[in-house]
Amino acid sequence: MLTFVVLFGVSPAAAQQSASASLLPPVEVDPPRKPTARKPTVAGGSHARSAAPSQAAAVPAALSPPGIVTPTAEAGTSITVVTEKDLAAQQARSLPDILSTIPGLTIVQAGGPGGQSTVSTRGTGPNHTKLVVDGIDLGNVTNSNGAPDIEHLLAADVQRIEVLRGPQSGFDGSDAIGGVIAITTRKGDGRPRATSSIETGAYQTFNQTAGLSGSEDRFNYAFNIAHLHAGNVPVTPWQLLPPGRKAIGNAYDNVTASTKLGVDINDAWTLNSVVRYTEASLLFTGDSGTPSFPNAAQSHHTDRQLATREEAVWSLLGGRLRNYFGVNYVNNWSYDLAADNPAATIATGERIKYDWRAVTELATRNHLVVGLEHQAERLKTTGLLAENGNKTGVVALETEFAERWFMVASLRDDLDDRFGSHGTYRIAPAVILPVTETRLKASYGSAFKVPTLSQLYQDFPAFNFFANPNLKPETSIGYDAGFEQPLFANRVRFGATYFHNNITNLISFNANATSYANVGFATTEGAESFVAADLTDRIKLSANYTFTRAVDAATGQQLLRQPKEKWSATALWTPLDALTLSATLLRIGSWLDVSRDGLTTGLTAPGYTLVNLRGDYALSDQVKLFGRIDNLFNRHYQNPTGFLAPGLGVFGGIRVATSGVQ
Repeated sequence: MLTFVVLFGVSPAAAQQSASASLLPPVEVDPPRKPTARKPTVAGGSHARSAAPSQAAAVPAALSPPGIVTPTAEAGTSITVVTEKDLAAQQARSLPDILSTIPGLTIVQAGGPGGQSTVSTRGTGPNHTKLVVDGIDLGNVTNSNGAPDIEHLLAADVQRIEVLRGPQSGFDGSDAIGGVIAITTRKGDGRPRATSSIETGAYQTFNQTAGLSGSEDRFNYAFNIAHLHAGNVPVTPWQLLPPGRKAIGNAYDNVTASTKLGVDINDAWTLNSVVRYTEASLLFTGDSGTPSFPNAAQSHHTDRQLATREEAVWSLLGGRLRNYFGVNYVNNWSYDLAADNPAATIATGERIKYDWRAVTELATRNHLVVGLEHQAERLKTTGLLAENGNKTGVVALETEFAERWFMVASLRDDLDDRFGSHGTYRIAPAVILPVTETRLKASYGSAFKVPTLSQLYQDFPAFNFFANPNLKPETSIGYDAGFEQPLFANRVRFGATYFHNNITNLISFNANATSYANVGFATTEGAESFVAADLTDRIKLSANYTFTRAVDAATGQQLLRQPKEKWSATALWTPLDALTLSATLLRIGSWLDVSRDGLTTGLTAPGYTLVNLRGDYALSDQVKLFGRIDNLFNRHYQNPTGFLAPGLGVFGGIRVATSGVQ
């Protein structure tokens, strides 16, 4: 039987997940971690409208290939755009909050802020969605399946998020079987501007942010720091505790500092720099024993991540030819101390990438992109030092080949040091019909994912579990087709998209659950639909629905933690220029799951419904009060099974922004 399983924990307790709700009004568009005290498990496995009308045709989106700005109305790719205005209305604090209501995405989070979290796209595995921040791949080499740590990415400096669904390896390479989440942070512009905020509320929450940004002549700058703290978040269901023992809530701290600098040396050369550092610490309740039960004392997990991109841009022919020369470096360091094991486990992962990309404007609205990359990864942990590298060549074309006809096509070849050459491709046409302005869109592409260094080389003899150096890359073919229809001068929009993916050579457990193996073939298919309406300039409504069928193609059995149905609805009301109110309803259908200790399979986890409220009031141009209520009706649910999600939470704070004088 083929299943996608998520290992929640870098120690016995990292097996904690729960879906956290957020306000993401609809716009169109399971992985083992670094196991230490627990046997590893295996990963497996539109239209969203933001609080503002981000799906309008006038909103541009930086689509793949990167470096080319294209209106979403001309895109064949299914893409969701979340703008800075949307993020402010949502009051999201971390990436899982932002993504939770986007159609086509499944978020699983273990126990509120900081709990191990995964995102899967259109039923694919949580290690099949690539996370890129300012051009930097944030997949974590120390995680068993290489998935990114989305729970540690704070939203304080995020300006824009683009979610591209469907196979993206034709341009973005390995890990993009399901799609890509591309995040852009704020860039300084204009007069110096200082911002700060403070927030408090349920679960001993105490959050702060501060930032300074601006530009002067040819130089721009942005500095940000954010601290997120939750001191006591209930996570462990009382039914799992021995008689008389009280549950201990999770405690989480995250400090993230980031800088973004740019300088135009002259009309031909620009230098850019991005540096991002995160230190996150989680105290959580792990498990021990056979059968396992929650520990009486807490375990400790710490993550440190340094991510940087240094880039030079050389423009020629009046800007019609732009060359990007970049160096990316990511360092992940993790520390785990389990309550039942005095020996700490430390793991370090590194990724360095050198890249060159040239974007040529062949003619108006016709661009050719060519690029080369060289990437190396290293994993270092107790008793193991492993490395692998990859060289890449890519070519892409973005074109308006006739009036109202658009297309993006790409070809890519990856030469992996261990697995050799893998060619991938993608084509995404779109057409806008005259008179009705109906947009017809489609895409077809291939993708692949190489096994991680952990899957290939990291043994866990204490659990009788061993790596498999003979694994093959996972591969997929996927396609989608859909339409969007605007009405009444774009005040009403609706549409639907059908998608289908075939994934082969899936990496899961072997028959004896003692190692990894390429075990099977999975099919994911479904439909995403949406409707959005600006009833007046002050009242906006939206709703979306996603149906996903993710099954083992051999048995027809549903894949783990992949709900068939998901829908949400959002109402945004601005009764006064200074006051904005919104409400979001999120419904997640039932899914197939396993027990917290993994010993009981075939469980049907019940679905849940959440209602979240948001509001903010501008006292002046510089001062704004804000408040939010999560899980208004205090719904008690577990996601995944064995881990409580946060109940009713009330939060409030103040934000101050000042502008200097040039």
